[in-house]
Amino acid sequence: MGKEALLIIDMSNDFVADNGNLTVGKKAQDIVPAILEFANECLAKHQVVAICMDAHEENDAHFELWPPHNVKGTWGQQLFGDLQSWYEEHQDHPNVIYIAKPEYDAFFRTELDEELKKRGVTKVHLAGVCTDICNFLTAYGAYARGYETVAHRDKMATFTEQQDTFIEHMKTIFKTTII
Repeated sequence: MGKEALLIIDMSNDFVADNGNLTVGKKAQDIVPAILEFANECLAKHQVVAICMDAHEENDAHFELWPPHNVKGTWGQQLFGDLQSWYEEHQDHPNVIYIAKPEYDAFFRTELDEELKKRGVTKVHLAGVCTDICNFLTAYGAYARGYETVAHRDKMATFTEQQDTFIEHMKTIFKTTII
């Protein structure tokens, strides 16, 4: 039986803080305690926690579609609130990894797959923002690489009205377990 990993996706100041450049706002802020609780449970059970974070250059072509956000090295790219404190406390733990991602899918052009495989991970739990963009596409990236996927309703949020639709799509298309 393989290990499990929690993927905390894009819980940055730009996506979560009230004054973030592309914020989900209160809906994202409300899921922070549940994510932190689950992250602590994962580490206590010797599971993996991966911080998967958008990482853009200042003049990224991505900003033709979206307002500038998560520019490398800025306040906007830092983890939001207590998530940043948690990461600072645990960043040297061998089961905590940080994945800078250039696109929506945390597996695309990153070391995530390699890092999970070398730790024996076979199942990933999805948490963070945005349910209908990065979480959904990361669920696909995991599925395409043979991982079992689990989506946590109480640990995901988005700024659109598509939360439930995309969670159901994960279940239907990627055989994701919904909790």
